[in-house]
Amino acid sequence: MLLDAAIVLLTVAAMEGLAWLTHKHVMHGIGWGWHASHHAPRRGWFEKNDLYALLPTGVAVALIWLGLNGHAPLQWVGVGMTVYGLLYFVAHDGLVHRRWPLRLTPRRGYLKRLVQAHRLHHAVRTREGAVSFGFLWAPSPQRLRKELQALRERRGPATETNDLPA
Repeated sequence: MLLDAAIVLLTVAAMEGLAWLTHKHVMHGIGWGWHASHHAPRRGWFEKNDLYALLPTGVAVALIWLGLNGHAPLQWVGVGMTVYGLLYFVAHDGLVHRRWPLRLTPRRGYLKRLVQAHRLHHAVRTREGAVSFGFLWAPSPQRLRKELQALRERRGPATETNDLPA
């Protein structure tokens, strides 16, 4: 049971790393066609970007099924992927983007830092020049503001959409 819990926790941590890499190099790269919908004002309930959730969901379901059918550790990897997906859904879609009726506005602590980091990511509406690509781990807003400013100075005003968020 302790090993199972360790597999779940390690998978959640690994998913954050994989999400960071995917977000930076796929979504802000070759997959920008889908992800651009997330950086534009939302029209309706769904965004084309939501399609990105289908692949890890399918993988998690398959791993849980394999785990329940003789390959036990895979079940816990699938559970860890599912836990990450739920945390992402609650924090990203609920807390930050308010896509469902979670109206909590964190005033301090780590949840505030998560919201600030993601808002700094959205200070740029183009595929290049963004900061903060993970979600459960958020660098300090001060560091991200400096990084964003340095990127803007290097690239020029083409990536700017507005002033830096507070």
